[in-house]
Amino acid sequence: MRIGLLGAGPWAERVHAPVLAEHPGLEFTGVWARRPEAATALGGAYGVPGYADLDQLLAEVDAVSIALPPTVQAGLAVRAAQAGCHLLLDKPVALTVPDAQAVAEAVRAHEVASVVFFTVRFGGEQIPWIEQQAGLGGWFTGRSDWLGSVFAPGSTSPYAASPWREEKGALWDVGPHALSVLLPVLGDATQVTAVAGPLDTVHLVLRHADGASSTLALSLTAPVGAGGVGLELRGEHGVAHLPERGEGPTAALHRALDALQASAATGQPHPCDAQFGLRVVEILAGAEHSLTTGTPVAV
Repeated sequence: MRIGLLGAGPWAERVHAPVLAEHPGLEFTGVWARRPEAATALGGAYGVPGYADLDQLLAEVDAVSIALPPTVQAGLAVRAAQAGCHLLLDKPVALTVPDAQAVAEAVRAHEVASVVFFTVRFGGEQIPWIEQQAGLGGWFTGRSDWLGSVFAPGSTSPYAASPWREEKGALWDVGPHALSVLLPVLGDATQVTAVAGPLDTVHLVLRHADGASSTLALSLTAPVGAGGVGLELRGEHGVAHLPERGEGPTAALHRALDALQASAATGQPHPCDAQFGLRVVEILAGAEHSLTTGTPVAV
């Protein structure tokens, strides 16, 4: 599979580019970015060209791996699908429901494969754990704490210069990660209530179609010493905790790209496809509306 990279920022440089270059089933073809000089520099580090013309790149690849802000991703994903390219998407796929719908519709209309790269959902220990808990069923409640320190005093995060994260906060940045684990285990959400906490922190309560409920605590401004990720389930089979991640995002991206190749080869949609990405955006948009109105929102 010939694959191109869209984006040349920290996420593209640290994760996407090295994985695309290393993956044995891929031919890393080139890089396009909004800044042509950045595309040339990143591509040059891996011996591939930087493209100034996006359409030229799309014409020369079978797939694209997108490492761009969600404000930019949706429109480019539609263009790539229209060009017949399979899509490795980042989360969230968009920041509005109409934009996410456009991506899902383009994938359907042009019959391309799509995978949304939720890092935890593609973790080596997390994949079998999620499948096992979903198969058990009988869950009563779930709780997910995703407390980051990207914008906390003393943070050295390379993503602290991200305008969209600063504007949209934890709800849209780490909320998708929590939902990517809770939804396949507890079932689709039917209602969301959101309450603001300190700074960008937000607390969500979800009702799920299978009868369970879940709570989420999300932040990018937690004190550095207070950050961390945890997910707990309680139900008929007792208490279960999501395994801690023992690997970085590069290993997870390798698996996500494996999933994209498999979906492209078989024509079978992956559970984390653009349609699932749309569902996550719908729930997040409902939560955002609940923050504004102070009332539960049906999703």
